[in-house]
Amino acid sequence: MNWLDLCFLHWPVRVADLRPFIPPALEVDSYDGWAWLALVPFTMSGVKPIGWPDLPGVSAFPEFNVRTYVRDRAVSGVWFFSLDAGQRLAVRIARRFFHLPYFDATFERSWQQGWCHYFVRRTHFRAPAVHFQGRFRPVGEVFHSQSGSLEEFLTERYWLFSQHPDGRVFRARVFHERWPLQAAEIDLDHFSMEAPLGLRLLGPPKSQLFSARIKTSAQLLEPAEL
Repeated sequence: MNWLDLCFLHWPVRVADLRPFIPPALEVDSYDGWAWLALVPFTMSGVKPIGWPDLPGVSAFPEFNVRTYVRDRAVSGVWFFSLDAGQRLAVRIARRFFHLPYFDATFERSWQQGWCHYFVRRTHFRAPAVHFQGRFRPVGEVFHSQSGSLEEFLTERYWLFSQHPDGRVFRARVFHERWPLQAAEIDLDHFSMEAPLGLRLLGPPKSQLFSARIKTSAQLLEPAEL
């Protein structure tokens, strides 16, 4: 799959604020003593099993993630609080086979005068009708994060974690090159994607980054090391 026109918007939050929403066996990963909550709008393309052709109407769709970072005994990775997608089949496959909290949503996305205008509203049955509306654009030169930097901590993640309904915790390896990053300029109208966590993100994000494109692949789930 390809991840396109991705914007990382990160706010520092207290570890204790996220701890109730993460399996006890996983550690909340922190940087400078803070957990980090991310809102991530982007677009997917080329989503398919390796060796398959693209599936029209299925392999490309917009997506919006709310995430933080965790560790098991061996590796660190991403924990998703929610993943909203504009493709109903993808939502059901991801919920069934990856135990990820995917939700149906409607999207409006367009590029106008160098800005990516992005709107999403969750429409999933019996799920909170949260939303996001804003715009973002890249500024400055492309760079790669430096070792030990906040940018590396927030972006260079090569595992994802999920939890089966019966409580078992799994992880999956994700493969891609180092993120080609740019600073991002943003203009947020209004959003409530973090509301199901009992949080309200006030003020601008502490870190805002853009990446135009990265090619990725992921393995199937395996048990986490707890």
